[in-house]
Amino acid sequence: MNPPILRLYVLILLLFAVLVGFTTYWAVFKSEDLQEKPDNRRALIEAQAVKRGTISTADGTVVAESVPQGSGNQRIYTRRYPQGELFGHPVGYSFIQLGNNEIERAENPTLTGESNEFANLLDELSGETEEGSNVTLTLDAEAQRVAQDALESSITTPGTGGAVVAIEPETGAVRAMVSTPGYDPNSVPDTFSELNQDESSPLVNRPTQSVYPPGSTMKVVTATAALDSGEFEQSTTLNADSGIDVSGVPLANSGGQDFGTIDMTTALTNSVNTYWAQVAEQLGPETMVEYMDRFGFFRRPPLDFPPDELAASGVFNVDRDLVKEGFDVGRVGIGQGGEEGQILATPLQMAMVAAAVANEGTLMEPTLVQEVTDPDGRTSSELDPEEYSEVMSEDVAAEVREMMTNVAEEGTASNLSVAGSTLAGKTGTAEIDVESRLNQAQFIGMAPADDPQIVVSATVERCTGCFGGDTAGPIATQVMESLLD
Repeated sequence: MNPPILRLYVLILLLFAVLVGFTTYWAVFKSEDLQEKPDNRRALIEAQAVKRGTISTADGTVVAESVPQGSGNQRIYTRRYPQGELFGHPVGYSFIQLGNNEIERAENPTLTGESNEFANLLDELSGETEEGSNVTLTLDAEAQRVAQDALESSITTPGTGGAVVAIEPETGAVRAMVSTPGYDPNSVPDTFSELNQDESSPLVNRPTQSVYPPGSTMKVVTATAALDSGEFEQSTTLNADSGIDVSGVPLANSGGQDFGTIDMTTALTNSVNTYWAQVAEQLGPETMVEYMDRFGFFRRPPLDFPPDELAASGVFNVDRDLVKEGFDVGRVGIGQGGEEGQILATPLQMAMVAAAVANEGTLMEPTLVQEVTDPDGRTSSELDPEEYSEVMSEDVAAEVREMMTNVAEEGTASNLSVAGSTLAGKTGTAEIDVESRLNQAQFIGMAPADDPQIVVSATVERCTGCFGGDTAGPIATQVMESLLD
């Protein structure tokens, strides 16, 4: 055979083999990844002919439904959101021009019927309209409304926002999730460009995507590590005067107050920085990181949400990389840090911290999906609580809860209460801009304190002269009252 022809023949065979290989790779092994890409419009175009399932709250409020347009073979379905902005987050939107996000994206296979291909095949053969399954969320419509109203009334700085997350600690069911400022998903097709360019970021779901300095709410994590590791007891005393050196730099208590020698309960009740910084220093980075890991830090939370819409919490250096060593552990232990490592956390992560304490030391996976029913009304799946981690012993959880109850009774949260119930909580105030008196107000809490049924994490961004107890705390207690009523 002529050598040039042979080489050409071999080259063609190789190119053909490469073509087959890549086609097989993308069509078989990476097909799910391609299907799930937000910019993949093929699935959305096909989905227009499918009656997308309804999304409802646990108390029966419809938050997303499909509306028919046209008739016969030309009939398509578009999405409508009856509650408007109230559930813009976390339900999201689904439109052919823009794709989908949040729950609409996470549950897309269920809502479009892809998870039940056999039923769809029967619909096609019989000429019936293809229908997706209906999804019931764990959210409570009234608690969502209370959370939104309370949060919006607390926003005083233009262009800023906040977040609220409420969780049932025993099941992980998310009962409220609010992000402010929000958006009306019905208007997205016409206003997406404006929303996307808005400096206040209304399209960002702050509970899962925004990380903030947790301030003194982080002391709950430090207390857990101290007690559960066996290195400290509630009765352990330390000198807690203001100005004690931490990592070679003096650390002040709020208002420069000297507390003298105090025990752990007094230190948490009064949120004493110098006590908890010394505790974190004595525990060291390795132990602190171990317990942060147990709470879920350093990775995306296990929520049924698109992965790229979930932010990890943890210690971030100046390059915004997560680090597990080389940081000022004393200041991280009180919710602060420096360029080598600052602790930042999502509101969802801090709700998970409270949930582990409330549930006797066991952290359940947070979830937004209560139930899935097929178009005929049959339940195809329902909430089955899953354990995420054993964070601490039952005895230690009781001790931390007892100290948090003391915070609400006579400490930094003593101005807060929950009607008809007892409260346990922890305030946090992170200084964002000292000269301008801008703070990040934080609060995590649970009720009833002796048998918690609900935990809430609330935060307000960049508020002037605000504190966790007087700004974020009242938001959380209103949501608790709504859910416990």
